[in-house]
Amino acid sequence: MSIVNIVAREILDSRGNPTVEVDLHTGKGLFRAAVPSGASTGIYEALELRDGDKTRYKGKAKFGANSILGVSLAICKAGAAEKGVPLYRHIADLAGNSELVLPVPAFNVINGGSHAGNRLAMQEFMVLPVGAESFRDALRVGAELYQTLRGVIKEKYGQDATNVGDEGGFAPNIQENSEALELIKTAIEKAGFTDKVVIGMDVAASEFFIEGKYDLDFKSPPNAARNISADELASIYQGFINNYPVVSIEDPFDQDDWPAWSQFTASVGIQVVGDDLTVTNPRRIQRAVEDKACNCLLLKVNQIGSVTEAIKAWPQENGWGVMVSHRSGETEDTFIADLVVGLCTGQIKTGAPCRSERLAKYNQLMRIEEELGDQARFAGHNFRNPSAL
Repeated sequence: MSIVNIVAREILDSRGNPTVEVDLHTGKGLFRAAVPSGASTGIYEALELRDGDKTRYKGKAKFGANSILGVSLAICKAGAAEKGVPLYRHIADLAGNSELVLPVPAFNVINGGSHAGNRLAMQEFMVLPVGAESFRDALRVGAELYQTLRGVIKEKYGQDATNVGDEGGFAPNIQENSEALELIKTAIEKAGFTDKVVIGMDVAASEFFIEGKYDLDFKSPPNAARNISADELASIYQGFINNYPVVSIEDPFDQDDWPAWSQFTASVGIQVVGDDLTVTNPRRIQRAVEDKACNCLLLKVNQIGSVTEAIKAWPQENGWGVMVSHRSGETEDTFIADLVVGLCTGQIKTGAPCRSERLAKYNQLMRIEEELGDQARFAGHNFRNPSAL
């Protein structure tokens, strides 16, 4: 494959911040890729560079390491075209997978933390339609539940409480994290999906980790008296697991609070996802494996910087689950939809069934399922271990 020309340009992401888009030309045509960015970012992520020019976009224009990923994504798309296969099949070949699996979507239906202007400390409250019959059915269930939740929130708090956050989830101005779970539980029951839907959370605890403790009201003026220990926070999570169908918790503790991670993962039977802890970085992942700090990797291609490195980071031989993820500052690029199918990870989170930059990925997954026809397999209840299908 010969590259005829390659051009990078500045575009805007879903938060109105500049990001990088790459056009790569080969004899097969034009291949375009755009790079997302996060709001709550781990300190060990691949460096996202901003040009610092305060006269343009308040110094947030991007260059450098971000361009590497844009080129990597575009080359991957061009490679699929060169072989004459769909992108998801090309990725499967790169990863050594012969089978393809459609993932369970984790819809972020209530936003808090750094993704919303409300008082919720915990960042994402998600619903996973594990009991759906197919990806298309899972998307239907998620969309219907989302609209039901809108009604539940509106009835309890008023119309303005149904405003949405960065990822399309509702952002009611509530503070108690259990209240968000109660709203979702009510919506699940009201929609008639108690046998189809479970709950996942992304706590993003590093965002409210202060001097060795955790502040669940970190958006208010500081008050050390209200900060709690890792053990106290773990007890809160245990209450969530006991009282709600919570099956997955991401980043329950700070990215360097290794003992808390290991103790929690050993004490609960649910999926514990490492994002800020692992940042899709092989060295961090290896330590997490050795310490048994979590049992699932959140895979974000822009955390490590290239498609090749992201594929190599997957700790499948250690029995971990893998969840492919978007970023809060997204674009219309649908690469991760093909990525999750090609890698057969069984689960993806890319926001609520709302906002076109989120729906672009879900719609692409429906197209892939349609294209696969009878060969399409949906992860369903096996989302943590799709190889068991």
